[in-house]
Amino acid sequence: MREIVVCGEALVDVVQQRRDPRDSTSGGLAPLQPALGGGPFNVAITLGRLGSAVSLLSAVSTDTYGDAIVDALRSAGVGTTWVQRRAEPTSLAVATIADDGSARYSFYVEGTADRAVTDPGALPPTVSAMTFGTLSLVLEPGSSVYENLMRRARAEGRVVVLDPNIRPAVIDDPDGYRRRFRRWMSHVDLVKLSDEDASWLADGPAGSTANEWLADGVAAVVTTAGSSGITVRTAADEVSVPAPAVDVVDTIGAGDSVLGGLVHHLDRHGRLTPGALRSLGVDDWRKAAQFAAHVAAVTVSRPGADPPWAGELRSD
Repeated sequence: MREIVVCGEALVDVVQQRRDPRDSTSGGLAPLQPALGGGPFNVAITLGRLGSAVSLLSAVSTDTYGDAIVDALRSAGVGTTWVQRRAEPTSLAVATIADDGSARYSFYVEGTADRAVTDPGALPPTVSAMTFGTLSLVLEPGSSVYENLMRRARAEGRVVVLDPNIRPAVIDDPDGYRRRFRRWMSHVDLVKLSDEDASWLADGPAGSTANEWLADGVAAVVTTAGSSGITVRTAADEVSVPAPAVDVVDTIGAGDSVLGGLVHHLDRHGRLTPGALRSLGVDDWRKAAQFAAHVAAVTVSRPGADPPWAGELRSD
């Protein structure tokens, strides 16, 4: 059986709720609601709920939040063989929700468990694809561990998927990160990112763009643009699909749901190999993007990163 391994952090999103104007006891502060999150965690949960064989490779705290993370993974069908339990606390991301449902984050990540991940050693040949991204490729010492895993995965013939999920607040050296990102492109098969990520990565003297990444060897670059939909670029073609019309509650986990939906669709249809990805045509990518957009539409229609189960979707 083919298996997908999602690499990176699991944390707790502390989401700011709407304040009751009649409440005079809070000093004007909105209440906060904790929810499990982190880009890689959300991707793994999405894949598990959709029915892919998937595991998370991460370091997770032994605190109460860490226990909840492991329980949620198992409940979604996500394997925990490569989850390393550590005594350091769980990372926190404080999310503020704007009127349009978009989220802005601040992070509390010093001395936390997820950035202390260690190399797991050799992975079995059943692991056909590995995904990387978000904070785990920024924060040392863990980022170097994940970068080495990425390079090794590609050398071993596995599909490598990257979602940078840029969080400028935790990137101390933007141009240094942009240079690292460009170097990764020769080891990556599929890049998924938002239009905001793409603009940030193209900025400054070390900036680069989708056309350059494709020239470096990436098979496809998938760009999300919120309600404007999803665009897939390959060296030969470009295709765009609209986002389904939906009442947006918030956008937490939307991009992660796109990535999970995309990888699941490719896996389900036997296209999650380096060679197959490079042979896909416009119609193939259109179908994959349409399915991913539908997955994300369900996620944004309810609060928090709550991706759909397979039974909630039409057939892919």
